[in-house]
Amino acid sequence: MSFPRYERYKESGVEWLGEVPVGWAIRKIKQNSYLKGRVGWKGLKSDEFLTESFAYLITGIDFRGKYIDWSGCYQVDQFRYEDDPFIQLSNGDLLITKDGTIGKLAIVSDLDKPACLNSGIFLIRPEHSYLTTFLYWVLASQIFSLFCDLTTYGSTIQHLYQNVFENFAFPIPPLPEQHRIAAFLDRETAKIDALIAEQQRLIALLAEKRQATISHAVTKGLNPDAPMKDSGVEWLGEVPEHWVTPTLNSRYSIELGKMLDEKRITGTHLVPYLRNVDVQWDSINYEELPEMDIQEVEFPRYTVQKGDLLICEGGEVGRAAMVGDLVGICGFQKALHRVRPRDASEHTRFLFYTFVWAAATGVFKVGGTSTIAHLTGEQLRRYRFPNPPYVEQTAIAVFLDIYTASLDTLTTEAKHAITLLQERRTALISAAVTGKINVQGVA
Repeated sequence: MSFPRYERYKESGVEWLGEVPVGWAIRKIKQNSYLKGRVGWKGLKSDEFLTESFAYLITGIDFRGKYIDWSGCYQVDQFRYEDDPFIQLSNGDLLITKDGTIGKLAIVSDLDKPACLNSGIFLIRPEHSYLTTFLYWVLASQIFSLFCDLTTYGSTIQHLYQNVFENFAFPIPPLPEQHRIAAFLDRETAKIDALIAEQQRLIALLAEKRQATISHAVTKGLNPDAPMKDSGVEWLGEVPEHWVTPTLNSRYSIELGKMLDEKRITGTHLVPYLRNVDVQWDSINYEELPEMDIQEVEFPRYTVQKGDLLICEGGEVGRAAMVGDLVGICGFQKALHRVRPRDASEHTRFLFYTFVWAAATGVFKVGGTSTIAHLTGEQLRRYRFPNPPYVEQTAIAVFLDIYTASLDTLTTEAKHAITLLQERRTALISAAVTGKINVQGVA
C-alpha cells in the first residue's frame, strides 16, 4: 500500500531527521518535557522488594508491549515511595529504559495505586505541544536509533545519559495530526504484529513437527504395522520387535579429543582443530580454526575423517554434527567425542538423528531434571540406543533428510517473511512520525 506525501517540506536542520513537512515544529526533549530518572536508593535492601505494599516499583522487565504489566511488579512501602518525589508516576507518563537494552518503551496506564521507578528507567512527561502516544512512536522509530548511534561515538557502554537524551530533537506536527499519526500506527503495527505472530506460530509448529517425526522414526521406525516389544531401556519404551538396543560402545569407537596444552600450540606439527563451539546441530565450522601440535603418530586418535560423528561433551550436551569433506588434516579438542562406526553395519547419519531425539527428549538429564554438565566417554559408551538393521537405518536416515529439509525450507521462508514484516513495520513508523508519508484521510 502506498501513501501520499505532504505538499511542501523544509529542512529540519537536524542530522537524524532530514526534511519534515512545512508547519511541523522541531523541539528537543528538554524544551517541552519533564525528564527524570532515579538517583540512588539510600541503602535499599533486597528484602524491601515486596509482592504487596504501598506502591509499585517498575523495572524494565515489567514492560509488556506498549504498556506496563502491573501483575508482576515489585512493590515498596510508603517511605521508599516518598524517598524520591520526582519519579512518582501518573497515568500518561512515558517510560524508556536507559541501561542494558536501551530504548524499551511503555506508557503508564490503569494505575490503581501509587507507582515509582527503579534505576535504569527515565520518566518522560509532556509539558506542552505533544502527546505521549505520539512521542512513543517517535522513540520507537529509526530516527531515535540513529540519534543514539550518532551520540555514542563508538562507545560500547550500553547507557543513555540524561544530558545526551534531553538534546534529542524530534518533529512535532499539530496536535490533531499527532492524534491521527498515533492512531494510524497503533492500527497498522497491530496488523503487522499479528502477521508476525502467525509466522512465529508456524515456525513453532514446524519445529514440533520436525522433532516429533525424528523421534518417531528413530524409536518406532517407518512401518506403522511393525510388531513392538519392550526395549528393556526405561527411557526408551517399546521398539519394533526385530530391533536391538546394544551399548553404543559395541557399535562405535568413541574417543575424546586432545587436551589443549598451551605449551604445545607452536611447533612443526601444527594442525587445525575443532572446538565445542565449532560443532552446532548438523553444522561444523572449518573456517579460521586455531592450531595445536598433534604428532603424526597421534593422528589415528586425535583427527577426524569424513563420516565421523562429533558429539559435544559439555555445554549443550549431546549436540551433534557429521564431518563432511575435509581439506587436509583436522584435529579435535577434548570438548568433543569422535564417534566412528566399528564396521559397515552402522549408518552414522541414523545415529545423528538418534542424538537429535535424545537431546530433545531428556535422555541426557540427571534424575529427569538438570542436564549433566559433562558427557564422559564412559557414560556415552554405556548408552543403549535403538539399533535397527543397516537397511532400515539407511531408509530412516534418507527419509529424515528429505522430510526435515522440506520443513527447514518452510521455516526459512517464514523467518524471511518475519524479517520483511519487521522491516516494513520499522519503515512505516519512521515515515509516519517524520512526515515522509501523509496519513490524513487513511481509513
